[in-house]
Amino acid sequence: MAKKADEKKIRVGVIGVGRGMSFAQGAPFVGMELVALCDTWEEKLREAGQRLNVTTYTDYEEFLAHDMDAVVLANYFHQHAPFAVKALDAGMHVMSETTACGTPAEGVELARAVDRSGKIYLFAENYPYFAYNQEMRRLYQNGEVGEMQYGEGEYNHPFDSQGYNRLSPGMNHWRNWIPSTYYCSHALAPVMFITDTHPVSVNALSISRSDSDTEKLSVQRGDPGGIILCRMDNGSVVRIMGLKMRGHGVWYRIHGTRGLMENLRTGGYGSLRVMHEPWDLQEGDEAEKIYAPDFPHHAEEARRAGHGGGDFFTNHHFADAIRKDETPYFDVYRGLEMAMVGIQAWRSCLDNGAPYEIPDFRRESVRVEYEDDSWSPWPEHHGPGQPPPSVNGFNPPSEEAIAYAREVWDEMGYKGEN
Repeated sequence: MAKKADEKKIRVGVIGVGRGMSFAQGAPFVGMELVALCDTWEEKLREAGQRLNVTTYTDYEEFLAHDMDAVVLANYFHQHAPFAVKALDAGMHVMSETTACGTPAEGVELARAVDRSGKIYLFAENYPYFAYNQEMRRLYQNGEVGEMQYGEGEYNHPFDSQGYNRLSPGMNHWRNWIPSTYYCSHALAPVMFITDTHPVSVNALSISRSDSDTEKLSVQRGDPGGIILCRMDNGSVVRIMGLKMRGHGVWYRIHGTRGLMENLRTGGYGSLRVMHEPWDLQEGDEAEKIYAPDFPHHAEEARRAGHGGGDFFTNHHFADAIRKDETPYFDVYRGLEMAMVGIQAWRSCLDNGAPYEIPDFRRESVRVEYEDDSWSPWPEHHGPGQPPPSVNGFNPPSEEAIAYAREVWDEMGYKGEN
């Protein structure tokens, strides 16, 4: 994207030199200037800082003292909210990856921090910005399939033991403790984006672990997948599925009152199928059409970015929101809704599929109800009353799995907690 001559660059720092490198390297394409990096993995941090010629920090407080306008949080999955609150309180705009909060109480604190700061907060969910999802949003807004009655979203990403261990170095790495419902935003966010609907309640069931899984030589404790049914604010139902069962796939389907649209499961998942029943055909409609849509804008930049173009668009919308001082589409409240879907769905799994509400943290009266709710499966919160990461309990890994995991971590140069 060409930057206007009179447009001041947004100085941005990134925490996390693993996943965060996509945002760091993509910053110049949207007129942001990368000025600092922060991570506790010193060897990787030093290499990244030298390659990108920016200042590096292992201490977050020192990082926040750097002269910059905005922070991108790509640290551990469940630890973003406390970092976001500190950045907002320091007067910085925040773009936060993956899940907005690790507990309901953190979600309340984050919502209040955004309110009092007056700064931009963008939840960096990238899957809605795949070309076919942006096209489905355009079609839905134009009435192509009517109002959603039922939707589906799937994000399923299996790994073998070696691959999983490489992604999750350390016994207490978040991937080794995550319940099957928590990583739900890749499945749910595109449906929300396409239809402008919000989840209001969930029912969920988790899929039990199996001793025959090839991942048995990893130290993960959670289940391989979960099914969540979301009741949306327009009365529709959305089924979301994931996490790491056999059969890698990313797929979305919208059944509306006058048609269906979905990306293809085979033959190129980037293609879109739109279908109408004969009695619903209007002038200009086709009974069925299949085509591969392109990005609505910035196609060249998006194709160069990661995650099917999504990483470009999160950076783009963050920079645009800062420049215009406008709340982005994926604001703190949509981010918190998705985080609470994962949390409340896990409560449902442990309660045999019972329904749980999705609280609206826009309302202070609702925040008060959840401000002391620190229910958490994460190892740093382990203790009486806290839930397990699996419907089968805590599942301590075998000595064989621990030995193999440490072998993989040694090979990749990981010298942290193990």
